Amino acid sequence: MRVSDTPRTSQQPADPDSPAARLREVTDELTARWPETRIEPSLVRIEALMDILGQPQRSYPSIHITGTNGKTSTARMVEQLLRHFELRTGRYTSPHVESVTERISLDGEPIEADLFVDTWNDIKPYVAMVDAAQPVPMSFFEIVTGMAYAAFADAPIDVAVVEVGMGGSWDATNVIDATVSVIAPISLDHTDKLGDTTGKIASEKSGIIKKGGLAVVAQQPLDAAEVILRRAVEIDAVVAREGMEFGVVHRDVALGGQLLTLRGISGHEYTDVFIPLHGAHQAQNAALALAAVEGFFGVGTAREQPLDEDKVRAAFSGVSSPGRLEVIRSSPTIVLDAAHNPAGARVTAEAISESFGFTRLVGVIGTSGDKDSAGLLEALEPVLSEVVITQNSTQRATSVDDLAETAVEIFGADRVQVELRLDDAIDAAVTLAEEVGELAAPACWSPAPSSPSARPASCSARAD
Repeated sequence: MRVSDTPRTSQQPADPDSPAARLREVTDELTARWPETRIEPSLVRIEALMDILGQPQRSYPSIHITGTNGKTSTARMVEQLLRHFELRTGRYTSPHVESVTERISLDGEPIEADLFVDTWNDIKPYVAMVDAAQPVPMSFFEIVTGMAYAAFADAPIDVAVVEVGMGGSWDATNVIDATVSVIAPISLDHTDKLGDTTGKIASEKSGIIKKGGLAVVAQQPLDAAEVILRRAVEIDAVVAREGMEFGVVHRDVALGGQLLTLRGISGHEYTDVFIPLHGAHQAQNAALALAAVEGFFGVGTAREQPLDEDKVRAAFSGVSSPGRLEVIRSSPTIVLDAAHNPAGARVTAEAISESFGFTRLVGVIGTSGDKDSAGLLEALEPVLSEVVITQNSTQRATSVDDLAETAVEIFGADRVQVELRLDDAIDAAVTLAEEVGELAAPACWSPAPSSPSARPASCSARAD
C-alpha cells in the first residue's frame, strides 16, 4: 500500500501528562545534547556520574559485548539463554528504531515509558552536577548508559547484557567490571575515530577485557587477533577462541532459519539447535552467545557439566533480531536488513543467496555520510537486480545525488532509480518487484538510524 494512499484520520490533541507525551518531552531533552556520533573519548564524565549514584553498575554481574558487526544479535541471544536459565536480565543496546526505550530492556522487553521518564528525573540533578564540573557536558549516549545502569540496579536484575556503543576502552559502557567480555568480528568501520586498520580498531575494542576475566573472541583478521591476545596476556585474562575452544560444528539451512550443531567451551556439542535467523554470520553469533553464557556459568572451568541442552534449544528457537534479514511483508516479499559497512553487506549478500530464492531482488538503499557507501553497494551488487536510491531524514544522511552517482558507477544507469523520499522509494521498489510477480522482492537498507523519522513505515527495524 502506498503511503500516499493511506487514509488520514483526525487526531485528538495528545494528553500532555500521558506516558507517550512525557516520553517525547524527555527524548527531546536528551537528544538536544551532544549526539552519540559526536565523541569526546573519555570515561571521566560517566565515572563521575556513577560515583555520585553509588556505583549502580557494580551491583550485578555483566556480560560486555563489542565488535564491528553482530553485537546486537549476540546480545539478544545471550539474553535469551540467560532468561531460560531463570535469571532476571537487563539488556542495553543501541541504536534504537522507534523509541529510545528500546535501548534499555528488562526481562527481554523494552523499559516502560513511565519508568524511563522516572529514571531520567531521578538522575537529572546528578547529571547537572557532572556537567557543572566538567569542561564538556554529558552526551546523550553517556546519560542513557547511566540511566540503564541505574534502572538495572533498581529492578533489580541478576545479570546485565551490555553492548558497546562504539569502540570499547573509552566507550561509556566500559565502567562495568564484566565477568565475560565478547568480541564479535572486527572489520573497518568508524575509521575516523577508531583507526584505519583492523589491528588499531581491535586495540580499542579489546579494552573491554577485564583483568582475570574471560574473553570470548570470534574469528578475527590476523592483526586484530594478535592485538586481542596480547591484551589478554597483559591482564591475565582467559581467552576462548572461535574455531579453537568453541564454534559451529555443522550448519544446515532450514525452513525459516537454520539448524546447528554448536561446540561449547567445555568441548560438549549441542545438537539440533534451531535458530529462526538466516546466514552463517548468525550461526557464528549463536556460537559466541553460547560460549559467553557457558563462561558466565563457569562451564569448562569451575563447572564441568555443560548447560542443559533442552533449555539451550528452547532459548535459541525463540531468538529474534529485528532488521537482520527480517521479512516484514509478503506478496511481494519485503526483507529488511541494516548492514552498514562492507563486511556486513557481504555476509548479508551471502545469506540472501543461501536462504532465499528470489528471481529479482530490488534494493532500496540510503546510507549515512560517514559510511563506506561504495563498498556497501559493491558488496550488494551481485544479489540486486536494481536499486532505488534514497535519502533518510537524519543529518548524517548521504545526499541522494551523491549516493546515486556512486550507484550508477557500480550498477550502471539502467539499474538505478532515484527517489528522494523513503516512502516513495519503497513504493517504487514494490512496483518494480510486482512487474515480475511474487518471487521478486524489494530489500531495504537504511544503515544505523536512531530515530523513527529515519525510515519508512513499511521498513521498521534497528541496526548494529
